[in-house]
Amino acid sequence: MVNIVIMRHGEAEPPAVDDQQRALTTQGRGEVQQMASWLAQAYPAFDYLWVSPYLRTRQTAALMLEAQQRGCQLQVMQQLVPDGQAEQVKTALDLLLAEQSDARVLLVSHMPLVSFLVESLTETGRAPIFTTAA
Repeated sequence: MVNIVIMRHGEAEPPAVDDQQRALTTQGRGEVQQMASWLAQAYPAFDYLWVSPYLRTRQTAALMLEAQQRGCQLQVMQQLVPDGQAEQVKTALDLLLAEQSDARVLLVSHMPLVSFLVESLTETGRAPIFTTAA
């Protein structure tokens, strides 16, 4: 069973003075709603939704939660910012899964961190490129 799903936020407004406050665009909201619908069928219940504190990821998380069954616990995590360290997130995941081996986690973050997370959690040794809401 897949315990961890890693997702990049939906399309955001162009870069601004405060990157943390960039909101999702209309297209970005649509991308996320489409992914939320698909993911709700593939993985109807997550135990945790870990999200970056940036606005666009929190907006993405809110849309994802709307499509999930009740009971998913939202956790805003500073480690999930764009320049966060994949190994720190991996350690947090390892600790959670050591306590709750069947915990299901949806993680919403940014490039390049989502790419580095996949690289650190898999045996491929490759860091894939994520499109928005992927």
